[in-house]
Amino acid sequence: MPTPLAPKPTAAAIPARRRPPEGAARMPAPLNVIAVASGKGGVGKTWLAITLTQALSTAGQKALLFDGDLGLANVDVQLGLNPAADLSRALAGQESLDDVLLPVEATGFHVAAGRSGSGGLAALSAGQLDGLGRSVVRLAGTYDRVVMDLGAGIDATVRTLASYAGVSLVVTTDEPTALTDAYAYIKVIRQHRPDADLRVVVNMAASQREGERTHTTLRKACESFLGFNPPLAGVIRRDTRVREAIRAQKPLLTRSPNCQAAVDVTRLAQQLLG
Repeated sequence: MPTPLAPKPTAAAIPARRRPPEGAARMPAPLNVIAVASGKGGVGKTWLAITLTQALSTAGQKALLFDGDLGLANVDVQLGLNPAADLSRALAGQESLDDVLLPVEATGFHVAAGRSGSGGLAALSAGQLDGLGRSVVRLAGTYDRVVMDLGAGIDATVRTLASYAGVSLVVTTDEPTALTDAYAYIKVIRQHRPDADLRVVVNMAASQREGERTHTTLRKACESFLGFNPPLAGVIRRDTRVREAIRAQKPLLTRSPNCQAAVDVTRLAQQLLG
């Protein structure tokens, strides 16, 4: 198992009281908005956001998946979509936000897609980011659940959009770099929002027990250095069906609804619904 984590030095370590408020510091975060975040890429964050949204829809929720990975949007790629309009057009004023909402065939949920391979959305001003966050809040009034797939890391875009989420799921694996970066994400978000509801999802775990051990490693680091105990939201077991679904550009719950990863995400969705 990875050794206990030490604090990761970052420029974001400046005390929160010296930083200007972001996002939800000026506007309450709706409880039905769920951010899916990670300290680093490669931990299955986007796949989890897609599958969780479908699981919520299957549970009877009117659900929207919002692609908030503004620099490397790829929800559309994983779902095999070719949207005529995306968030870049809405932000440019060429389309209304409602016009970019796209139903995903046979899943029951909708997607607000970014533009794959375009870095333009990653250069939004603070005002534009807050405007985008307020649009998410407005959409949350017309959906039972909104799932935001955030970009990996802890930059201003991620912090601002995360501030509009009532719950943030921090995705990690048992790799030491994933754990260290998950710790960094939790640290920075709590500096900006000490009351943030941060929960851990361990993805690609060898077993439920191994996933729980990975969470314990992260939890102990957070307790020791941050005085915070992030709860375990769920463990998603490693499953070859996940890679097959991604390659086929089909949602896992459509392609392999009874595989163990699908069962685990369905359990996560039920836990979030209470």
